[in-house]
Amino acid sequence: MSRYQVVGIGNAIVDVLSHSDDRFLDHMGIEKGIMQLIERERAEVLYAAMRERVEAPGGSVANTLAGIGNLGLSTAFIGRVRDDALGRFYAGSMAAEGTEFVNPPVAGGDLPTSRSMIFVTEDGERSMNTYLGISAELGPEDVDEAVTGAAEMLFLEGYLFDKDKGKAAFLKAARSARAGGGKAGIALSDPFCVDRHRDSFLGLIRGELDYVIGNAQEWTSLYQTEDLEAALERARAECPLVVCTRSGSDVVLIRGEERVEVPVHRVVPVDATGAGDQFAAGFLYGMMTGDDLYRAGRMGCIAAAEVIGHFGARPEGDIRRLFRGQGLV
Repeated sequence: MSRYQVVGIGNAIVDVLSHSDDRFLDHMGIEKGIMQLIERERAEVLYAAMRERVEAPGGSVANTLAGIGNLGLSTAFIGRVRDDALGRFYAGSMAAEGTEFVNPPVAGGDLPTSRSMIFVTEDGERSMNTYLGISAELGPEDVDEAVTGAAEMLFLEGYLFDKDKGKAAFLKAARSARAGGGKAGIALSDPFCVDRHRDSFLGLIRGELDYVIGNAQEWTSLYQTEDLEAALERARAECPLVVCTRSGSDVVLIRGEERVEVPVHRVVPVDATGAGDQFAAGFLYGMMTGDDLYRAGRMGCIAAAEVIGHFGARPEGDIRRLFRGQGLV
């Protein structure tokens, strides 16, 4: 057996969440509903402006691993935090939730542990303002091939493509995972991320990965077209397994000539933070425990619906119980 069933690589970010309204976002110059990268001074200003802050370990892939761990699979996370208060909080919280934080906090250095100020409005939209700090410095030296090479499933976070060392880390991890018999995949993460690194993403998808998860905007951005079907057709030709979420519409899953569409049951969101992350958790759990695309897609949708029903990016309920209620386990 593999030491870990699912290994993820991503930004190790402490999420700092607060409720707000549209007027506050306008006043602070925050663009609603997207992730914006900010500098250290801006992070301090926004942190000071937050009311009733809630802190939690975050980062897209880390959130997904928390969801997978909630479902009972063994997980490990590769990321960088500094040996400071937030870094120790992050590593300890991940371990307490059942995901091993493989890399010890880094002593010394100028960059602090990463953090994201997330403002959640009444409609459930989240506006993320992320200071990357030390997390963005992850490189191939942080990837232990004894961990990635023994993983059944490797999941990568597109946000880490902002630096060449992150790309090198992804290549090292993906190649070692696949050489060990595992499958490697990525979340495209954000349309702006795709725009910045289109050629690198395409090179990775065409030759190094077994699956890719993205939303409609990310897929059309990747292939520079407004026609989603055209983008998915190109993706199908280049990637063994393509997953496309569509903001409340049916999820599309394509594997070779097989295509399924999974209906999404709309719910009123309390906080949309983590919806895509938990979709990935349910979907990957489904793929790990069977080979039915429709079943895996349904699991993803159920996990996403649970997390948007409460404040925060990680599941609070028993997701396996929800699966059992739908006859999926």
